[in-house]
Amino acid sequence: MGTWTWFHKLASPPHFYRIAGKMIPWYAIPAVVLIVCGVYGGLVLAPADYQQGDAFRIVYVHAPAAWLSLLCYTVMATAAAVGLVWRIKLAHALAAATAPIGASFALLCLATGSIWGRPMWGTWWTWDARLTSQLILLFLYLGYQALRSAYDDITKADRASAVLAVVGVVNVPIIHFSVTWWNSLHQGATVIRAGGPAMPPSMLIPLILCFFGFTFLYAALACVRVQAEVLRRERNAHWLHDAMGARGAKE
Repeated sequence: MGTWTWFHKLASPPHFYRIAGKMIPWYAIPAVVLIVCGVYGGLVLAPADYQQGDAFRIVYVHAPAAWLSLLCYTVMATAAAVGLVWRIKLAHALAAATAPIGASFALLCLATGSIWGRPMWGTWWTWDARLTSQLILLFLYLGYQALRSAYDDITKADRASAVLAVVGVVNVPIIHFSVTWWNSLHQGATVIRAGGPAMPPSMLIPLILCFFGFTFLYAALACVRVQAEVLRRERNAHWLHDAMGARGAKE
């Protein structure tokens, strides 16, 4: 009973709005520290790769961006499903807030992958299974946002875009297992694999820091965007006017 009470309280827009505002610095500060340390360790302290040379260093941006593009879509699809099943408006708000963040990470992943692929593969782009499925992921993000903007009624926009998000989640495991299921130019897993990481600690530790840093960055950005989405949806609500009035009185 207590768990459901907590769940419904968390799903309350005013309650979540206040929590998100308090959590932003707790996510943003670790994000900056971890990313700075990880990028410095990867670009400055880590030795050059014996095969790729210094070109491998783009992995400290590319791999975390790829991870976040999948994580964001999973969060978006899960939130959309919760909104469809339990009709929780805040879940739709989270999905809508996550979509542009995930699209940005997906675009960053594709861009850095192309930059790396030019010297390694001799081409900016190839219709490789991993690359193609990642491009489809970007299109799913863009399609989700376009579908939302096509409706003036926010309830209809929530439902239609949620269906697309839930259906499109099938692409997430396809991206993850594409290098295993099909012949691929893309290298396989180097961090999480059966035989342990394929990277030495001097390269692996900065990469892990970047993974966590990018994840905290997403959490901070999501809190900011969910707050903005709540403001847009609840702009006529009494609690929001009361909150703005209380803030104005303090200032």
